Amino acid sequence: MNRLQHETSPYLLQHAHNPVDWYAWKEEALERAKTEDKPILVSIGYSTCHWCHVMERESFENEQVAAYMNEHFINIKVDREERPDVDQIYMEACQFISGSGCGWPLNCFLTPDGRPFFAGTYYPPKQAYNRPSWMEVLKRITQNFNERRDLVESQANQLMQMIRNADDGLVENVLEGVGAEQVFSKDLAHQFFANMKKRFDSQHGGFGGAPKFPSTMSLHYLLDYYYFTDEKEALKHVDFSLKRMIQGGIYDQIGGGFARYTVDKEWLVPHFEKMLYDNALLITVIADAYKLTQDSIYKETIDETLQFIQREMMSVEGGFYSAQDADSEGVEGKYYIWKKKEIDTILGQDALLFNEFYSVTEHGNWEEVNILWRAEPYEAFAKAKEMDVIALKQKLAQNRQQLFEIRDQRTHPGLDDKILLDWNALMCSAFAQAYTATGESAYKEIAVQNIHFVLEKMVQPDGITLYHTYKNGQAQYDAFLNDYAFLIAALLEVYTITFDFQYLQKADVYCTLVLEQFFDEESKMFYFTSTRQQDIILRKKDLYDGAQPSGNSTMVQNLQQLAILLDKPNYRSLATEMLLRLQTSVQKYPTSFSRWAKGYLNEIYGVNEIAIVGQNAFEKAENLQRYFLPNKVIMATQEPTDNYALLAGKPAAPEALVYICKNYACQQPLTSVAAALERMKT
Repeated sequence: MNRLQHETSPYLLQHAHNPVDWYAWKEEALERAKTEDKPILVSIGYSTCHWCHVMERESFENEQVAAYMNEHFINIKVDREERPDVDQIYMEACQFISGSGCGWPLNCFLTPDGRPFFAGTYYPPKQAYNRPSWMEVLKRITQNFNERRDLVESQANQLMQMIRNADDGLVENVLEGVGAEQVFSKDLAHQFFANMKKRFDSQHGGFGGAPKFPSTMSLHYLLDYYYFTDEKEALKHVDFSLKRMIQGGIYDQIGGGFARYTVDKEWLVPHFEKMLYDNALLITVIADAYKLTQDSIYKETIDETLQFIQREMMSVEGGFYSAQDADSEGVEGKYYIWKKKEIDTILGQDALLFNEFYSVTEHGNWEEVNILWRAEPYEAFAKAKEMDVIALKQKLAQNRQQLFEIRDQRTHPGLDDKILLDWNALMCSAFAQAYTATGESAYKEIAVQNIHFVLEKMVQPDGITLYHTYKNGQAQYDAFLNDYAFLIAALLEVYTITFDFQYLQKADVYCTLVLEQFFDEESKMFYFTSTRQQDIILRKKDLYDGAQPSGNSTMVQNLQQLAILLDKPNYRSLATEMLLRLQTSVQKYPTSFSRWAKGYLNEIYGVNEIAIVGQNAFEKAENLQRYFLPNKVIMATQEPTDNYALLAGKPAAPEALVYICKNYACQQPLTSVAAALERMKT
């Protein structure tokens, strides 16, 4: 076994038996490269990555290949989820070299001091797919490093300059004389919508073609935009897109939960891995869709997905695991697919109805097997069959349980059981928002349990600074911007379901830390890594809202809320300046900056400051939050307090009063939630 046997990452442990002399990304490897003047091979992937598994079997388990790698390179294995900062730098190098997007495994070759000079993704053991073999790549790199070192150094310097400059084109200096009121106009919100609309897939839902990703943050913007403008096309596209996903193969019809993406544009054939963050982000947008529409399909999906999370992705300590593999027994999707004969045997007479509803056929819909999906909603199917829709749902639920029990006996996909702070914070927020939408008390309890798990198990010895990853009682690696930004957002969500001021105070502590350790005064943006971190070659700023939201866009919304909750106008000013500096980029590419776009809506339409004071304040606050209110901050207390500006000077009463304010200037208080909702819409 190599050094990786001492790591906690499931991905690194998968490679612990390789004959390759792997290191983790730690000082020992970096120092050895400098001492021996050897090139570094950084091979980056993650535990549920299909092609990572393939390359391991084909090349990294090969004794001859490993011997060559060990002789000529310092070999470092990186879990991209454990070290997203390392992945970010070398992924950009790969994209600059290839001129297009890159995936994983990512294999990047570095000078001894860590500068990239060549990068690629998967390479086969023999020439194939218009790609050289892995051994050919290794030999060519070795030859160039030994015989053409000046060329290698030149390439490394050019790439470093390109990586350094990559962020600069997105951030603008705010022009003097251009006031915020001129930028934050309703026209800007309409332009975001118009540019998003160009990418609508009106036939299948979502955005663009295959492969198809959920694009939850863009859908969330459309929900907010509908609320402010009553643009029914925005709501229609969200409703259509979410329902097509829920009915499709991207959704696990038997066990709940969403796969990462589909390889087709119809949402039928997923890449079967399930990621914690995707399910968290989807739950948040589905919860808001449920608040708006009260459509039962959304409530059912929330419950089924969060049952899956509790059953299969949650530790006894209250942390959430990272991902489930696409493969089981070395075959992609084997755990999830069905042959018609299996279903017929299990369900007997019920199989005819079940197969028709879930489009099961003898020949299957993917590689001679069936991925379950719903061709039409329950209501339409029941009507065509002249059945009661409730009876249909009950019968199909019983059938799904029968299949689930059989499926549960199969070999399960691999579980990546490391616990990541940023993804846990996203799921904590999802449980909190699911509670506000459904009133299910278990969701509130889990959100509170998880936030305490994070604050107890992932804190460093100084009592404040946090770790990024945790497994088997061991936490490690300094937390990144996303960890703190998503945690602050989760603390704010947990505050709104408990109204316990300790969560606000913690949010302020971590906001202060982020400003001290991550902020770049020149660009007015935040670095991805803190000032404490010394083991990477440069500090990057992550600005795009990609598969996950950007830490910067999340901080904008954190600052907007904390500015009101804690009466810190400097937070509001910073959020405003960040938005001003990114306006052109967001305007051109709103689907790549969707959480940023949501931040603009708070500036354009303003934020409703809601204070509820009195004996039944918490009950009224919960009732109010059953409704979709995207531009609000809310505080509630049973006893009067002057410790917070929004609550100051407001007396308690047996019947709690609801105050609707802007800039702490409050209108006449109301006793009715319905009246408060009406006032906020005017």
